[in-house]
Amino acid sequence: MAEEFLDAPHPSNEGAIEERERVQVLIISSRDGVTETIQTLHHRGFADVNDWSPLLPAPTSGEVMSILRRDRLVRRSVE
Repeated sequence: MAEEFLDAPHPSNEGAIEERERVQVLIISSRDGVTETIQTLHHRGFADVNDWSPLLPAPTSGEVMSILRRDRLVRRSVE
């Protein structure tokens, strides 16, 4: 997983401001396509299966979607 997500440890950095940025990952497909993709991403260490939203109806008929929301830290230098 990328280091800038909140669940990763961060060393103190004097002279910087940390802000949060929302990141959202959306999967839209058939029920099997969404659940298989979530499982594959879990096995690759991207996100825990329970971090994803429940399956929701997608705008396209017959498809579902699931959303992963994360906050990441963004460091900006103070000048």
